Amino acid sequence: MKPIVSKDSIVYFNEECYTALNAYLEKANHSKIFILVDSNTYENCYAHFMSKIEKEYEIEVLEVEPGEINKNIDTCSSIWSVLAEYGADRKSLLINLGGGVVTDLGGFIACTYKRGISYINVPTSLLAMVDASVGGKTGVDLGNLKNMVGVISESEMVLVDTEFLGTLPVNQMCSGFAEMLKHGLIQDRGYWEKMSDLSKLTTDDLDQLIYDSVVIKNKIVFEDPTEQNIRKYLNFGHTLGHAIESFYLTHPEKPELLHGEAIAIGMILEGFISAAQLSLKEEELIIISKVILATFPKVDIDPNDYKTIMELLVHDKKNEKGNIYFVLLTSIGEAKYNCIVPDDLIMDAFEYYTSL
Repeated sequence: MKPIVSKDSIVYFNEECYTALNAYLEKANHSKIFILVDSNTYENCYAHFMSKIEKEYEIEVLEVEPGEINKNIDTCSSIWSVLAEYGADRKSLLINLGGGVVTDLGGFIACTYKRGISYINVPTSLLAMVDASVGGKTGVDLGNLKNMVGVISESEMVLVDTEFLGTLPVNQMCSGFAEMLKHGLIQDRGYWEKMSDLSKLTTDDLDQLIYDSVVIKNKIVFEDPTEQNIRKYLNFGHTLGHAIESFYLTHPEKPELLHGEAIAIGMILEGFISAAQLSLKEEELIIISKVILATFPKVDIDPNDYKTIMELLVHDKKNEKGNIYFVLLTSIGEAKYNCIVPDDLIMDAFEYYTSL
């Protein structure tokens, strides 16, 4: 598979990853190299990754606890301190080996330590391969508010090695499918149709679909790197999805909800709003709901929680001048950004989801 080139970074796939990485390490001559992992990726991915590095380098491993709950400034502060203790300077390199939490966190740490050191993303989850590690968004949560602190800054390269997917539990694989389905819904009807029956996919099919998903996202990011217009399309399902995810993060009595699972709910809710407010056809909404529910079983959201979830919308990063902006669909494969939605329609969307 050919590398995917963006303005400031390159995405490499499978064996091409390590050819590019080894050439880069030899040429860049970094003063120090660090690898950020969590306890899961250290156990399941680190040895495979290190076996692909041809020369011996002195590499320090920085380990954090896994999970969204640890994607915060406190974790950053502890890693910044360790980098300082090890004498990391501005010629140092940080390699982020992990899922979306590790790539978001590590990217932010690299961009802010000494006002910026180089970093490389090696996503090990499907979600990170198709979304979190591509496009230069880095950041951490502020309490239960998702990605409230961060910067946009591209990595030196992204290495997508699909062998890592063999280490994932089923729910983590499914979490990544949500972002892939989203890419089809906002930009490419043909891609959506290929993704619509995941039960028939072979390993080769999946590799190609991952590649195509990155192509879709990269095309959007290339045209609008700072999210002034069409990059907002990538937030489809995320306005309500992030609010739901934030709510569940701070209510441990509720079942655990992964990012992709929350976004899947958000896409059905925002699909309903699209059909009510824009030109998405009723039959398209039915198809969208059916396809998503085939991979993401319905979550029982307590109607008493609807209002609390909606109150979290005021913190959405797309908001401007007090307005809460949604990305909605005009049809499968086409989207519209900066849509204002009345509260009663959001409540109707929750009722629709509950009725499925």
